[in-house]
Amino acid sequence: MKKKGKRFLCRLLILITGTVSVGQASASAGAADLQGVSTVVQMIPAAVDMNETDGPGSLYALSAVLMDGDSGRVLYEKEGYTARPNASTTKVMTCILALENGKGDDYVMVSKNAAAQPEVKLGLKEGEQYYLEDLLYSLMLKSHNDTAVAIAEHIGGSVEGFAHMMNEKAKEIGCTSTHFVTSNGLDGADAGGVHETTARDLALIMSYAIKNKTFLHITQTRDYSFYDLSGNRQFSVHNANAFLDMTPDAISGKTGFTGNAGYCYVGACKNEGRTFIIALLGCGWPNNKSYKWKDTMKLLEYGKENFHKEVYWQEPAIPEIQVKDGVSENSTVSDESPAQSEQNLSAGLGKAAFIKGVIQAEDSDKKKEVLLKDSEKVTCNVRLQKSLAAPVKKGQKIGQVTFSIGELVLDDYFVTADRNIVKITYLWCVNKVFHDFFH
Repeated sequence: MKKKGKRFLCRLLILITGTVSVGQASASAGAADLQGVSTVVQMIPAAVDMNETDGPGSLYALSAVLMDGDSGRVLYEKEGYTARPNASTTKVMTCILALENGKGDDYVMVSKNAAAQPEVKLGLKEGEQYYLEDLLYSLMLKSHNDTAVAIAEHIGGSVEGFAHMMNEKAKEIGCTSTHFVTSNGLDGADAGGVHETTARDLALIMSYAIKNKTFLHITQTRDYSFYDLSGNRQFSVHNANAFLDMTPDAISGKTGFTGNAGYCYVGACKNEGRTFIIALLGCGWPNNKSYKWKDTMKLLEYGKENFHKEVYWQEPAIPEIQVKDGVSENSTVSDESPAQSEQNLSAGLGKAAFIKGVIQAEDSDKKKEVLLKDSEKVTCNVRLQKSLAAPVKKGQKIGQVTFSIGELVLDDYFVTADRNIVKITYLWCVNKVFHDFFH
């Protein structure tokens, strides 16, 4: 190597020693200010504004909810978070637990307790055996109380054991004010409280249940016939959900009544890609059996007229982020003249490198839709670290993007670093200089 090149290397190493020391001291002094700092850098409104909904008008039900069955968002509620008895709408949970924890060809033995249940009942007799699948049609089409207990004892070992499963499942689904005691919805109480739910929780349970194709098939069946396993007794059941024949939008539903609960209903409807869940509690007492159908139709029409589906993804701009005392992993000085290398290294050491953020979202995420009222908007909230300290690894989480409607979070996505940034140290500089000059 010529003397001029040797002198350059010596001066460069001396420069590195001083600059790295200063840079490390500066980074150490400012580290407390740089770490963990987040800020909102962008808010992206959708094309509509958010205003209070006008509502569907007066309803007979004491509690009512209209829900977006895809997102679980409450579109309208009247005392939707007030806990009340819910009668045989309970059987939606009984059915979905049986589908998830049993098999259609399971043999179900009828106990003395199951056979002793009050009307409405199939008329099961102690010691008889049935296929679980057949009993599910009895449960959901005609709401038989003896069938519900037989299923509960088969799946949960006892009614109490099954009730525990029901309550755990309710929590898993997202219910916040629900307590199940019986599998058939008859009034009951235990150490945990009385048997009750809210219109919001009931709607959430139905929105979960309709994702099960077998549940939908059962609840859409108009008539079903079956035998006990001995073949000696034949039964025929007809679907009591009259709403299936009132509108082509109806896809599932369950009625209920006790003297304490009044008439109750929970149903699901689909229209132009939109899924509406309607839940009613305390919707009249005898002789007002038709009130629930009037309220259900009014809520359905309100949903159809006022809510539309919209793709809510909008690509947010992600600014570059400073990385203190770092340099790109692939940086090199070998392509520059000695004078240029010395000048550039002197200027660059101790200053920040920059990285770009990458949103961890799939193409399918960018096609997601949400049900919106005409006056609503979706916001995109981008939170990023203001700055980072080297080293930074490619794929490291550096922020988050959140899409929301008001306080309802639709989706969260991590923002990650697009490349590696190595920390500038004395050893790194020495190795880098010798590698780039001699290889």
